[in-house]
Amino acid sequence: MSLAEHHVPRSRGGLSDEVCRKIADDIVLGSFAPGVRLDEAMLAARFKVSRTPVREALKQLASTGLVVYRPNRGSVVAEVTPNQLDQMFEAIGELEAACARHAAVRMSEAERSQLCQVHAQARVAMQAGDADQYDDLNRALHSIIIRGCHNPTLIDLATGLRHRISTFRRTQFLNLERMAESFEEHSVIVEALLSRDAVTCYREMRSHLLFARSAAARVLSAHSAVVRVDPTWSPA
Repeated sequence: MSLAEHHVPRSRGGLSDEVCRKIADDIVLGSFAPGVRLDEAMLAARFKVSRTPVREALKQLASTGLVVYRPNRGSVVAEVTPNQLDQMFEAIGELEAACARHAAVRMSEAERSQLCQVHAQARVAMQAGDADQYDDLNRALHSIIIRGCHNPTLIDLATGLRHRISTFRRTQFLNLERMAESFEEHSVIVEALLSRDAVTCYREMRSHLLFARSAAARVLSAHSAVVRVDPTWSPA
C-alpha cells in the first residue's frame, strides 16, 4: 500500500499531479488540520521535489476545495464539514447513477470494449493488492461510464463533482478488502451495461457510490482524520 507514502514517484504521471495527490491524502488523513498554512518550501522538502510542482499542486487543490488560496498569504487547509461531504457523496451518487442509466443504451461498441478492458486490468491490480493502480483504473472505469452517457451537461456536472471528492473516494482503497468489494460491484455494473439494462445500471451505480462513501468514512475514522463522517450514513 502506498497511498499515504510521502516519497513522490517520478515515473507515474505528471510530477505536480503526484504531489497534488500526496498533499490531498495528507489533508484527508489528518496530517494537515484545517487552517494550517501549507508552506511551499516545507512541502517541497517533504516530498523531495522543487517548489514549482508544489505550487501547481496547490492550485489544483484549491480547485477541489481542499485548499483555500489567500492572496499574499499563501494557501491554507480548508475545512470540509461532515454535512458538506455527505451532500457531495449523495449528489455524485445520483449524477453517476444517471450517467450509467443513459450509458446503458447510448454507449458505442468501442466504449463497451474499452470498459471491459479496463475492468479486466482492474482485476489484475486488485489481485496484486496494488491500491494506486486500482485507483487509477477505478477512475478510468467511472470516466468511461460518465462519458458514455453522451450528455455533455451531465458529463460536466459529474466530472466536476467527481474531481472535488476524488481524494475522499481514493482513501477507501487503503483497505485491501474494499478493493475486492469495489471490483465485484463494478462487475455487476459492467454486466448490466453490456446487457443494456438501464434500470439495474442506475440502481447498482447509486449503491456502489454509497458503499464507497461508507468505506471511505471507516478509513478516515481509523486514521484519525480531521474530516469525519458517519459510516452508517444513507441519503433520505
